[in-house]
Amino acid sequence: MTTVIAACLLLAAQTYNIPPAVMIGIMTVEGGKVGQAVKNTNGTYDLGPMQINTLWVPQLARFWGVSERTAKHWIQNDACTNLGVSAWILRQHMNETKSLSKSIAYYNSRTPSIGGKYRKKVYNAMKRQGLVNVGR
Repeated sequence: MTTVIAACLLLAAQTYNIPPAVMIGIMTVEGGKVGQAVKNTNGTYDLGPMQINTLWVPQLARFWGVSERTAKHWIQNDACTNLGVSAWILRQHMNETKSLSKSIAYYNSRTPSIGGKYRKKVYNAMKRQGLVNVGR
């Protein structure tokens, strides 16, 4: 992780009150890169380091007061914007569910079986990196 991405990740986590370890876990699982756009089977794309789905673009464009093209460009090509949007999405899910665990699952899918597998991947990524305290 570059110093800039690390700083952006910590700022986003602090701004939206998301544990930085969760952000690192998601970034590890997503495996995205700045500038990347990965096409999904449903015709949407996942953008940048945190693989933000283009379904979020219209809402963010309205919120930011910019065109959807501009919003997509920022999310895809600016690491700090991408990480900020990721933390914002997690905060939206946490506000809705009152559960960090469920918000991690919802980051990927609201379908319980799919989201549950994703949550486990994120947890395991955090564990591999020593970011989770495992009680004995």
